[in-house]
Amino acid sequence: MSKLKGEMAYNYKGPRTKDDIIEFANRVAGPAVRSLPSRQMFDHVLKRHSVLFLYVGGESPLKEKYIEVASELIVYTYFFSSSEDVLPESVTLHELPSVVVFKDGSYFTYDEYEDGSLSSWVNRERFQSYLPIDGFTLYELGETGKLVAIAVTDDKGSTEQSSRLKGLIQRVATEHRDQFSRDFQFGHMDGNDYINSLIMGEVSVPSIIILNTSNEQYFLPPEPVEDLQQLLQFFSSVLDGSAPAYGGDGIFQRIKRVAFDARSTIMSVFRSSPVLGCFLFGLPLGVISLMCYGICTAESDDTADDTEGMKRDGFTDEEEEEGEEEEQHQLPAGIEETGEEDEDAEKIKQKTPSDKKVD
Repeated sequence: MSKLKGEMAYNYKGPRTKDDIIEFANRVAGPAVRSLPSRQMFDHVLKRHSVLFLYVGGESPLKEKYIEVASELIVYTYFFSSSEDVLPESVTLHELPSVVVFKDGSYFTYDEYEDGSLSSWVNRERFQSYLPIDGFTLYELGETGKLVAIAVTDDKGSTEQSSRLKGLIQRVATEHRDQFSRDFQFGHMDGNDYINSLIMGEVSVPSIIILNTSNEQYFLPPEPVEDLQQLLQFFSSVLDGSAPAYGGDGIFQRIKRVAFDARSTIMSVFRSSPVLGCFLFGLPLGVISLMCYGICTAESDDTADDTEGMKRDGFTDEEEEEGEEEEQHQLPAGIEETGEEDEDAEKIKQKTPSDKKVD
């Protein structure tokens, strides 16, 4: 789905629900950067949006860059601008102008030297630190370049262990943001079906898994996570490269992916409609089997027909060769007899008339 705005076209990649599509349309319909003229307006948008970006200050090169980034990423989130007096007293900025993101009940200021380009920083920070994750969200998280740490749980039959793992992940996201927020996105996923299809295996529920969406690798704790310290150690081992990585996008994994997808498709068809599955896969196999049988029997029939033809002619290939050899042996004898008859005729011609009278 795309939204046209003047000469700009925005592609929508989010969930296909009515509310999400309307939200997308409203977001891209207005200006890329919306002005907040008062404290009341700031409080209103802060309550309405879980994540929002705000430029604070007057005209500057940073504002020009901010407008450029907003025009690019408005499909994902909201961008606002205001003066410093619009902000509540609890928000303290060390310098102006500044770009601030408000989320998770707090705010974080962009630092060009530590955070790199403004576009990359906005792309990393446009999600809450901890959030529910589904297929669409995981696809969008892949564009941030972060590793995705997921607590795989069963929300319908929630257990104490599921709640404990979700709580541990949330604590890492909030209490250890400075250490891990640059490299990790945290969340939980209901059920393991989607994860199983990604890794072409099976993850137990509840459990914790870290996904690298850029190269399809994943990491699993060496043993069940029991406390926060154990979870922090697992995250650190992933960052320093000591944790073993599974999966990947190598040639073997690609072949495995093709086979896995084919098997999954066949199994899903048979689970939904066994009769349809038998028809779709049984009919082509039956036709191919009949064709192979026809080709094999046709070759056998041609050989039998040739043999029968030779028999009807009265001889086989061997008998024909023997007949040719006998003719070659008889030919010299015939030639000799013909020679003797020629000599007798010559003698008769040479007799004198007196000899003929005597005869």
